[in-house]
Amino acid sequence: MALPKRKISKARRDKRRTHFKLFSPTYTSCPQCQEAKLPHAVCLSCGYYKGQKIFEIKEKI
Repeated sequence: MALPKRKISKARRDKRRTHFKLFSPTYTSCPQCQEAKLPHAVCLSCGYYKGQKIFEIKEKI
């Protein structure tokens, strides 16, 4: 079985792990209803995208 020839230093190990971080999604406000929504996505509260109605929102019972 293959084994590493030398110990990998903490700095080299941590450089490899820099991209494993978590991030919170970015939100923008909808120009129609001012609710928070993801950018480049249809607003789930009003159904608009780029000023056009994409789908109708059903009323919650």
